[in-house]
Order: sequence, then C-alpha cells, then structure tokens
Amino acid sequence: MKQGIHPDNYREVVFKDMSNGDMFITRSTVDTSETIDVEGVTYPLVKVEISSTSHPFYTGKAKLVDTAGRVDKFLNRYGKRAAKKEDQAAK
Repeated sequence: MKQGIHPDNYREVVFKDMSNGDMFITRSTVDTSETIDVEGVTYPLVKVEISSTSHPFYTGKAKLVDTAGRVDKFLNRYGKRAAKKEDQAAK
C-alpha cells in the first residue's frame, strides 16, 4: 500500500436516512457542520436521502412508477409489433 495517500482523519459519523429516520454510525472522513447526540455522545451528522433501510431493492417494496406515460409509450410502440407477429403466425 502506498504511503501518504490515505486520509488520517477518520472518525465516527452518524448517517441519518431522512426518509425513515433510521440512523447508523460508521467511520468516515466526510466533512459536515451538523452534529447529533446519540446515547449521550455527540457525533457529526450526515443526512442522506435514501439508504439500505429505505431503498425498494433492499426492502422488497419495489413498485412500478410510471413517469410521463413511459410504460404506455413503450406498449404503444412495441405492442403493435407483437400483435403483428401473432397475426402472421396465425395465418
């Protein structure tokens, strides 16, 4: 391992998932100006939008989000091809 390229300011930091309020403590070098008290100890706080406790992939609560009719556009475009193939196969 190369000397002098790794940061030496690792410290315990709280990462807080803002979508469900879950927090976890880990070591990091991230800079933050906010702090939080957890069990009587003050830690730097990093707020995150999503973590493994709220991400649909990990929670198993994935759902199809149709943004601007993308699913309908796809079905209109490629659904016609499938129908034509079925008609040709039937003849």
